[in-house]
Amino acid sequence: MQNFSATTKTGRLLTALQSGEALSEATISKQFGLKNPSATISNIRANGFAVYANREKNSTGGKTTKYRLGKPSRAIVAAGYRAIALGL
Repeated sequence: MQNFSATTKTGRLLTALQSGEALSEATISKQFGLKNPSATISNIRANGFAVYANREKNSTGGKTTKYRLGKPSRAIVAAGYRAIALGL
């Protein structure tokens, strides 16, 4: 697992998520200068952080996805341990 420096774009995004913010891809792109927010979110997830994607309506009535940091369920943690035990 990787530690993210608070001075990198990914580190600043993770800090914002850890502070409780729910951020859309557009906000992530503008606020943190990330060209591919979904890839960055995948990278954060791959390093053990439970980032949830919630679909919401935006101000114009369209749908947007907001990302937030959460606590994984017991089932997710159990699945992870099973995967490790199987050598996956």
